[in-house]
Amino acid sequence: MTETGGRRPGRDWIARLGPRGAVELDRAASPRAVVEDAVARVGADPVRWAIELNSVVVRRIVGEVPALGGSPAAVELLRRGNEATTLRALFTLVEGPAAAPPTDEAILEGIHEFVHRAVPLERVLHGVRIGHAATTEAFLRACAELVDPELAVDEVTAVSRELFSYVDDLSDTMIRAYLVEHEVWSTSAAAARADIVRSLLSDATATATDVGEASRVLGYDLRRTHEAVVVWSDTPNGSSTLQAAATEALRARGATTTVVVPVASGRLWAWGTVPREGTVPSGGTPRSGSWESIAEGLSRQRTQAAFGTPGGGVEGFRRSHREAQRGERIERLRREAGRVPRHATAYADVAAIALLATDLDAAGDFVRRELGGLATRTASMEALRTTLYHYIGAERSLADVARRLHVARGTVTYRVKRAQEVLGHGLDDRRFALHTALALAEELGDAVLQPNSPVRQPNSPMRQPNSSVRQTNKSVSQPNRRPES
Repeated sequence: MTETGGRRPGRDWIARLGPRGAVELDRAASPRAVVEDAVARVGADPVRWAIELNSVVVRRIVGEVPALGGSPAAVELLRRGNEATTLRALFTLVEGPAAAPPTDEAILEGIHEFVHRAVPLERVLHGVRIGHAATTEAFLRACAELVDPELAVDEVTAVSRELFSYVDDLSDTMIRAYLVEHEVWSTSAAAARADIVRSLLSDATATATDVGEASRVLGYDLRRTHEAVVVWSDTPNGSSTLQAAATEALRARGATTTVVVPVASGRLWAWGTVPREGTVPSGGTPRSGSWESIAEGLSRQRTQAAFGTPGGGVEGFRRSHREAQRGERIERLRREAGRVPRHATAYADVAAIALLATDLDAAGDFVRRELGGLATRTASMEALRTTLYHYIGAERSLADVARRLHVARGTVTYRVKRAQEVLGHGLDDRRFALHTALALAEELGDAVLQPNSPVRQPNSPMRQPNSSVRQTNKSVSQPNRRPES
């Protein structure tokens, strides 16, 4: 024992660990009480170092094993679990193996999530190995830099051995937890429903008998007309909150029955049986809620939703779901571009953009080729693009554009003239291609304006949202510099 309590002799170098960027303790994924306990045990700077390292490691894990992500909330859950393992590795090195059991509630919560999402155990263990390799590399590099050169070789060897033993115990515990949860989950009604829905989505050869049996188990008539929705939240909302949001939104769309399938933390799929176009359900009026009222309800619950178009039978069940997923993808791309989030996205409103952006790299090449200098990522060029997009869409009505953008007609005239000068040709030349490119830029921003860069390594800086974007998502945090891994 030393004056620091349980600190082991020769491990004073850990107290000198610190982040490379400005990392505040409130950036931690762990609960405040956990962070305060960690600071009391190893110091504030080592904890900040662990928080920063965890962000790098999680990005690497999700990049190499995408199934472990699935949604922003699922990534946040992964971040919380991996941060717990990193802090416990610190405790092990400072206080000894008995100081920290290999798992805690955050880690087990992630295991349960993977089981419920049908993520295979081998992928979970692949993620563990990736995280272990990156974390160990960072610890060993820091050890080599901070320990006296005469002692560094022995200390690096000891640290490597202790971390290997820690992760070996962690893997064993996670395997046991996965298998126990898998046995419980596989016999549950929720798992049966999820398996049936996934089978319906992947198997286009289902017979009438199969459909009838699936309808019975789901308590949902698959032979009717369906409208699909994907509901998500960027925070780990409880499943009940998302289910309530999905059910409420589908009821507002005229649904009489619904089926809901959670697919990740903070994300679920749902369907509702809705009246065919032009018919009125026995219980009320079709489409009882406007898109505006649906969006308001979703906003109150801090959720977002993307809706497919109605379709009949199992094929309509599948098609509407595919459309809802495409709508979700477009909304996520818009968020990355700094656009103001839409809480309700109807596929019919974004179908053209969704299809054009199926191959995002090709769409970006097209936009930059058609717009030339007008694709430059500056505030002035963005104003020209937006004005020209609305000008062409309004059949060149200066009054309509001025009213929509809340600017003077003279401003519209100037911007249109300036945009044509930048383009180097008139608006009648390749008008359709020009308007299409402007529409993609208006919706997706940097996703199509910025050339695709090579795959970023964990040490490379993340792309920052364009600060000049007209509609900025204020909730997006700016990444700090990260430690090498």
